[in-house]
Amino acid sequence: MSRPANPLRGESAFVVAGTTHLLRPSFENLVAAEAELGSLFELVERAAQGALTLAEITALVWHCLPAEDRPKRHAVGEAILSMGLVAATRPVRVILAQALQGEV
Repeated sequence: MSRPANPLRGESAFVVAGTTHLLRPSFENLVAAEAELGSLFELVERAAQGALTLAEITALVWHCLPAEDRPKRHAVGEAILSMGLVAATRPVRVILAQALQGEV
């Protein structure tokens, strides 16, 4: 990660295989995630019900990593499993909150 995460922009740090990446829900990233996962509003509803799947969490996080140094999706999934699903909901909440509320 070349610069620190800016939480006011919805950014956070995300570690995959010992490397820290900038997790940022940009417009392009969210559009790509929505194209794969369906409506972000429906994703928020499933998240509120505790009904997100590991595949959905992994896809959402993976899409919000910068494409130029994005790790393989399976590595992101392994990072999520190693941190545990409860801890993995933190970056998911940040991403979904940013999508719903917009930039501060």
